[in-house]
Amino acid sequence: MHYASRRILAWLIDWACILGWVAVTAAVGVPLYLAGVITRTGALTLNAIGAVVVVVPVALAAAWFESRSNPATPGKRVLGLVVCAAAGTPRFGQTLTRNALKIGLPWLVGHAAVIAIVNTSAGETPISVWALLVVAYLLPLTWIASLFVGTGRTPYDRASRTIVIDRRSPAEP
Repeated sequence: MHYASRRILAWLIDWACILGWVAVTAAVGVPLYLAGVITRTGALTLNAIGAVVVVVPVALAAAWFESRSNPATPGKRVLGLVVCAAAGTPRFGQTLTRNALKIGLPWLVGHAAVIAIVNTSAGETPISVWALLVVAYLLPLTWIASLFVGTGRTPYDRASRTIVIDRRSPAEP
């Protein structure tokens, strides 16, 4: 299987795990909302709750997985990929940077746009909100496209000074 395809498949496996966490939070949050314990809140509060309950734990967990002695998320592990830094195993700060950019940024931008759309009157959504939504989709598409160019390093790989390699082979992709 091609390197880019393996990274995309690893990403999909990781997202299946993330959706499991989202299901757990929904299983707790929806009944609380229906019981009136959680009330409708403003867009900023809703985004903050989403960040604290879902985005931050997911980014921290992914960073933790990638900064251990076997530096790989569950998806990367299944596909034999590991995250490396110039000095070997990446530091937690590096993996937190890569996961904040890979997971946190698109998620928060997308949720900000969707919450703004839901909270506006019909037909009155500002163009800036639609632009935010486009950015939320362009971020992961840019990541995917970068896998097929040059060495296959994504923008967040470069920003965190890491690379994802096949642990079964000493050669870089």
